[in-house]
Amino acid sequence: MATLKPFKGLRPPKELAKDVASRPYDVLNSEEARKEAEGNDKSLLHIIKPEIDLPKDTDPYSNEVYNKAKENFDKFLENDWLVQDSEEKLYIYSQKRGDHKQYGLVGCAGVQDYMNDVIKKHELTRAAKEEDRMKHVRVTNANMEPVFFTYRAVPEIDEIIEKWVSEHDPVYDFVADDNVEHEFWVIDDAETIQHLVQLFEAVPNTYVADGHHRTAAAALVGNEKKKNNPDHTGNEEYNFFLAVHFPDNQLDIIDYNRVVKDLNGMSSDEFIQKLENTFTVEEKGEEIYKPDQLHNFSMYLEGKWYSLTAKEGTYNDKDPIGILDVTVLSNHVLDNLLDIKDLRTSDRIDFVGGIRGLEELKKRVDSGEMKVAFALYPVSLEQLLNIADSGEIMPPKTTWFEPKLRSGLVVHKLDD
Repeated sequence: MATLKPFKGLRPPKELAKDVASRPYDVLNSEEARKEAEGNDKSLLHIIKPEIDLPKDTDPYSNEVYNKAKENFDKFLENDWLVQDSEEKLYIYSQKRGDHKQYGLVGCAGVQDYMNDVIKKHELTRAAKEEDRMKHVRVTNANMEPVFFTYRAVPEIDEIIEKWVSEHDPVYDFVADDNVEHEFWVIDDAETIQHLVQLFEAVPNTYVADGHHRTAAAALVGNEKKKNNPDHTGNEEYNFFLAVHFPDNQLDIIDYNRVVKDLNGMSSDEFIQKLENTFTVEEKGEEIYKPDQLHNFSMYLEGKWYSLTAKEGTYNDKDPIGILDVTVLSNHVLDNLLDIKDLRTSDRIDFVGGIRGLEELKKRVDSGEMKVAFALYPVSLEQLLNIADSGEIMPPKTTWFEPKLRSGLVVHKLDD
């Protein structure tokens, strides 16, 4: 049974929402964050990427950086750029990109749910990245950014959200620089809140869609606080962390593609010849070719696009990992032919989110930076949920969700 807890959100005044709201800490590097926050002292990036306010050669993992996060957070509170609601509430957060719109329910998830595997994961986390976010949570004593969860849709929850949205004006409504529209509602009716909490108790599992490191960090810090509190009751605010819960029927996963620096000593002709052992290879010419179904890939090599269709026996439809196209590509191309054994550590491969388009793959190969590019058909939500349910872990860089959540629309303090 999943936990959904209302909380006293810390939020920007309406007129400051667009200034405060920022992209998540992990989608831009320090220099990009510095540029994005330039001229805007209210951007949450000053808290979640505080190195932008320190000399450029500052180690982003130094104590100086974490202390700056706390200093900047205190400044936001003193200036009333973030103001806490007086009562516990739930919130609705919608995002619209193009014709696609999704509505998420904002409330706290349970630390114990994470520990007990009620919250399902599909990616491995790295200890160093976990520790970075844990230090950030410890020093600010807050979940500054929400994590992105999904769950198998419940029609009654959808109906309540739809009704609330139709009968109330959003407190925030703005279009960000990336042309994504963001709207945010406050659910302040006690009966509606209680009904949603009860409905969530019947949801067997929630799933980390995006933000595995933030999820782990938030839960692990909460668990630390529990162990360090001899008077722990289970009701303390540190037992919960900030999440936006989207029903699975509203989400899109887009492709997550690969570019490789070399052909492992082979000529292009030799490489294509070897590919034909496991794929049906069709040359498509200079016009961009996009995969149109599972087990079909596109490849860009020396100014030409190719269709690669995996042959029978190269994938296992009965295995939730073996059926994935990232597995097929990794096993039969990246590992067997190109000798790239570890996608997490190899410096011969890079990953390109589908939001950048296949033009980005072409650009990186044509520039000479990379030798070959591969585009994949996106993983489905059902595949992701099945893998998480099975306890399996997806290969690295498998899923890319768009649009990304904006950070700063609501913050969760761990001391109420």
